[in-house]
Amino acid sequence: MSWDVLLLHLPDDITSAQDIPDDYAPRPLGRLHEVLATVSRAEPEADLSDPTWGDLTGPTWSIELNIGSEDPVDSIMLHIRGSGDDVLASVFRLADAFGCKVLDCPSGDLITPEGPSGWHAFQEFRGRVVGGG
Repeated sequence: MSWDVLLLHLPDDITSAQDIPDDYAPRPLGRLHEVLATVSRAEPEADLSDPTWGDLTGPTWSIELNIGSEDPVDSIMLHIRGSGDDVLASVFRLADAFGCKVLDCPSGDLITPEGPSGWHAFQEFRGRVVGGG
């Protein structure tokens, strides 16, 4: 089980997935080789040996980066597992590197470094499921 967030370009007035027009096509994050270079600059510890499916590991968490094989790359899905708020720093470092927004897929809301995210709710839910509470 993972907490999934999507990195993509969205207009400034979008605050949730519900606000995205049906015909909206995001501006690409870049060509595949540029995206890989940007990820490497933002998170030098990222393992991009498989350029379509990267991996980033922190002390108590991991992020799988679903980059895909499309060129150009429109978005990156982050599958986040583990615990610890420091994972959010990596999420927003990647978003900043691409100049894009972060969509919390379970809630459908955009998240920012200053605001709440679904990360805490995901950890609480995961704890109830794993711990049986």
